[in-house]
Amino acid sequence: MTRYQLYKLLRHNDDLRESRHPMFQKNLFMKILIGFMFVYYAAILLLLGITLPMGFSGMYNGVAAFHVLDGFVLTVIVCDFWCRFVLQETPAHQVKPYRLLPVRRSFLLNVYLVRAALSWGNLFWGFMLVPFGLMTIPNLLGWSGLAGWWLGWWLLIVANSYMYMLTRAMCMKNVAWALVPLTIHILLLSFLILEPSTWSFWEPMTHWQRDIDMASTLLMYDFARWKAWPYLTLTCIIALSYLLNYHIQGRMLYHEVGKQENVKVSSTTSINWLNRYGALGEYLKMEIKLRLRNRQVRMQFFVGLGLMTMLSLLLDFSDIYDNAFMTSFICLYDYIVLGMMTLITILCYEGNYMDGLMSRRESIYELLRAKYYFNVLLLLVPIILLIPSIVIGKIGIWMNLGYLLFTAGVLYPMIFQLAVYNSNTLPLNQKLTGKQANTMQNIVSMLVLFLPIGFEKLMILLAGDPWGYVVLMVTGIAGLLTHKWWLRNIYRRFIARRYRNMEGFRLTKNS
Repeated sequence: MTRYQLYKLLRHNDDLRESRHPMFQKNLFMKILIGFMFVYYAAILLLLGITLPMGFSGMYNGVAAFHVLDGFVLTVIVCDFWCRFVLQETPAHQVKPYRLLPVRRSFLLNVYLVRAALSWGNLFWGFMLVPFGLMTIPNLLGWSGLAGWWLGWWLLIVANSYMYMLTRAMCMKNVAWALVPLTIHILLLSFLILEPSTWSFWEPMTHWQRDIDMASTLLMYDFARWKAWPYLTLTCIIALSYLLNYHIQGRMLYHEVGKQENVKVSSTTSINWLNRYGALGEYLKMEIKLRLRNRQVRMQFFVGLGLMTMLSLLLDFSDIYDNAFMTSFICLYDYIVLGMMTLITILCYEGNYMDGLMSRRESIYELLRAKYYFNVLLLLVPIILLIPSIVIGKIGIWMNLGYLLFTAGVLYPMIFQLAVYNSNTLPLNQKLTGKQANTMQNIVSMLVLFLPIGFEKLMILLAGDPWGYVVLMVTGIAGLLTHKWWLRNIYRRFIARRYRNMEGFRLTKNS
């Protein structure tokens, strides 16, 4: 078989893998939902591409509309980078099914790295850039200038794709690597989004913001004029990122597939006091062991804890997020993030041993109770972290209590509903080649992050402050008091479709 024939076979297998994914085969709703979300976001970008030229044309005297958009290059790149954590797989993940076949790993990595650059996903921003460029550039720079401008944007997106893959690979080795792009992006967005007047306490920051805007504008202008230096520079960056991805992902894939790891078993003698609670205590100990012994779940916990701590410190020691929306978002995020990290994939990790759990009557119900109690107890962590914000007046006591109870009594029950529909097994220890969350789980994540803020603002508008937060507290208390009822309801619905779910757990256990 020639390399070209092997490439065609790999492409055919990837198409079959997507069309035969167990989550999509048995769920027509997911297919329709994915199509709807694609059309929805494409329509938003298309609308921006049509309306922004009219808005930007009169923003600055004598400045072309495309120069204004070029000043936001870094903002687009940052958004594109973090969206890839939800949408893009790493080449090592795609190579995994072929690890035992007589195919050179180097060939597979090269194929998937090249395909990552030529992916249709890298053209998604074209829904905004194509109409925007057609309306603003040809009259000033001609069609050749438009082509150079589009090519420059595409090269930036490709470089961003390789940088994402490199970051993702390093994060799988040590999650602390995520702090590097996160810190850089937060600083850049702080300089770019905030008004220069907010930097009055340090005048050089105003100049930095202007310099970044001007550098981005000049870079894209040189692309449009087909100057050599931006193309050569970006090509070198892409080539270097390609080589780094090839070596790092290949090495990490080799170690992970070889299963060479040192396992340290944590002692559980210190939690024997949970034995007094019978079956519930055993499942509580299982929740603790899940985070102590399994690096995938442990990594999720520390990522959530790190993000929560970072946002709390930014709120306490800076004025960047002092507006009403960001204050509400940080308060909500601190309370929901630790639970959301593992509850969005509720029962997916247990899919590795679901057959054993189903052998005991009502074991799933006791497991759900243990998960709920454990995650409610975890809310003590954000309570402690938010104390400084309450003391200095950044977050009101009513907002704090409202989101605390609303998370425990409303948001957690919403996330727990996924226990009925989750049927894909997630690996407990694999990182680089582990499966990602499905679309339904991502949608629920977005709902629990942003829907409560809208509900809070609506209640404050209707009832005033602090009565709006009292409504949040009352609804949360109602969910807490009725937790056994809605947990029992989830359990009954799970049992009603247990054979379908268990089939999904078996099919995806080793995929």
